[in-house]
Amino acid sequence: MNNHLAPIKPKRIADQVFEQIRDLIFRGDLKPGDRMMPERELMKEMGVSRNTVREALNKLAAMGLVDQRQGQGTFVRELGSIRNNPIMGLMASHNATITDLLEVRMGLECNGAALAAEKATLEDIRTMEKSIATMEEAIQEGRRGTDEDAHFHMAIAHATRNPLQVHMMKLFYDFIFFGINESLKHFFDMPTRTEEILAQHRQILSAIEKRDSGNAYAAMAEHILYIKQFFENTREGNMPAMR
Repeated sequence: MNNHLAPIKPKRIADQVFEQIRDLIFRGDLKPGDRMMPERELMKEMGVSRNTVREALNKLAAMGLVDQRQGQGTFVRELGSIRNNPIMGLMASHNATITDLLEVRMGLECNGAALAAEKATLEDIRTMEKSIATMEEAIQEGRRGTDEDAHFHMAIAHATRNPLQVHMMKLFYDFIFFGINESLKHFFDMPTRTEEILAQHRQILSAIEKRDSGNAYAAMAEHILYIKQFFENTREGNMPAMR
């Protein structure tokens, strides 16, 4: 008998509901400020009881992913208010810069891309493809595409199947895309720069699709270095990365 074996426990229905909604938030399919389906619709869509839905929503609320507003419904937590984000406190207390933040992202996201190349499902690949396509549409419509950019990176984190990777990435992107949005405007304002970002995204995705961990790592490193060099050559790179 193998002493490392343990009985298989069936997963609770409420946990499955929680995981599905959580993954929609992590992948960016449900965005900050989005109002979720009413409980009755969630019950019908997922084929579960009201108590099950409420238990899952309460767990999401406890994790800080949603806000339950009396008489209004359940909303994906707005990220524009980042006061409770631990990165905010760290950045402020150490007078850290955007380039400091990008150096940490270098390690986190390069490893994430390599893991995604090993573990991504076909659904993950399709989500990344959709993120690139919607970013292209946003740019063509004259928008910056920062939300779509975040969606792409979160899709990669989700594909690692590592919950810590996903949570760390969410903290970073909550902060980056809402805490230093003014600085990012300068980065995304040039069409040639956004086209370069799209090309880099396609290169990362191509490596992940080919299950090439080494090239996925290298493509992500090139991408983050490109952003880092921009901030190092502008005044934003010398500022604390806060509003």
